[in-house]
Amino acid sequence: MRQEGIGQATLPSNGTEPTPAGPAQTQPPPVEAPPAEPTPAEPTPAGPAQAAPAKKRDAFFDNAKYLAILLVAVGHAWEPLREGSRTVTAFYTLVYAFHMPAFIVISGHFSRGFDGSPQRVKRLITGVAVPYVVFEVAYTLVTRWTDDAPDRDVSLLDPLYLTWFLAALFVWRLTAPVWRLVRRPLPLALAVAMLATLSPAIGKDLDLQRVLQFLPYFVLGLLLKPEHFRLVRRRAVRVASVPVFAAALAVAYWAAPRGVYPWFFHNDSAVQLGAPAWYGPVMTLATFGCSLVLVACFLAWVPGRHTWFTALGAATLYGYLLHGFVKQAAGPAHWYDHPWIHQPLGALAVTLVAALTVTLLCTSPVRRVFRCVVEPRAEWAFRRGGEGGRAAA
Repeated sequence: MRQEGIGQATLPSNGTEPTPAGPAQTQPPPVEAPPAEPTPAEPTPAGPAQAAPAKKRDAFFDNAKYLAILLVAVGHAWEPLREGSRTVTAFYTLVYAFHMPAFIVISGHFSRGFDGSPQRVKRLITGVAVPYVVFEVAYTLVTRWTDDAPDRDVSLLDPLYLTWFLAALFVWRLTAPVWRLVRRPLPLALAVAMLATLSPAIGKDLDLQRVLQFLPYFVLGLLLKPEHFRLVRRRAVRVASVPVFAAALAVAYWAAPRGVYPWFFHNDSAVQLGAPAWYGPVMTLATFGCSLVLVACFLAWVPGRHTWFTALGAATLYGYLLHGFVKQAAGPAHWYDHPWIHQPLGALAVTLVAALTVTLLCTSPVRRVFRCVVEPRAEWAFRRGGEGGRAAA
């Protein structure tokens, strides 16, 4: 279970996930808000008699986050259906090739303003570190039952299941000032990721393999400006993305029996995946290029206007962190034991149920119940003078 890919995301981290800018928008999106949702903007300092104006969220980014978290949940739901189904494995591979990279690119984009100031650090702690600790403990306790592992230890250094993304986001954000300082940050991040695939001894502490191998996507997000997102939303890109996705699905279908999809998890070295060490750097570049093309195609089809699910995009961290409990319950409940589930109509039903479940988990009633652990303010833990601590997702 610790080896799953985001899906294993969106993701997607409350107040830690991002959103792209509309065509007419000239201001960069806010930096922090919940995998799950980035808040659109940082408040502006105000004088004694001046109230800080609230900045408007960008519908495009909220829509992108919602659709990405939907794919995260669907990808998790497909995992038990892969065996014996080349078609499901092909769709699974395609989704894993871009859904986490998309989430991470957006997270990086919304981390551009992280400068290590007390206000930013406070948001990082309350929006990422606290939810990580809470859900790491919660998932450990739950999986003692669902995985039949009663002696599983609670370890904050070994992220369990979905919590890897929060640990990674915490590390990435702390390093954001470094990537803005160095020359050629993206090539440097790619070099780090390539070297990580050569090092099976990195171990599981904070899931550093994933942290390092997914790092280039975060750094790319730091470098992107609103106009870059507008480029992929042009009609020409939208039209071109259709044959590109069709070709990618065909390649995924061809690759399904060949076990290619673990490379998109980015959580093992080349040797651990049973390949020669030199495959690691090569596959790092290959998967990075493939994922970026698919991320661009995905973003091209994300609506920039307000839709019925736009508001849900501000709460993707809730959907991300909570849907894992539903998925974990599927084993003991024997939901996948029925033969019809493994038929085409059964796979379609599983897809719809997963999409509905994560959608409901992003709604306001759920947010009200779990806000204390997903978006805690924890004012008591900080000295006066710091800003509120909700993260963005």
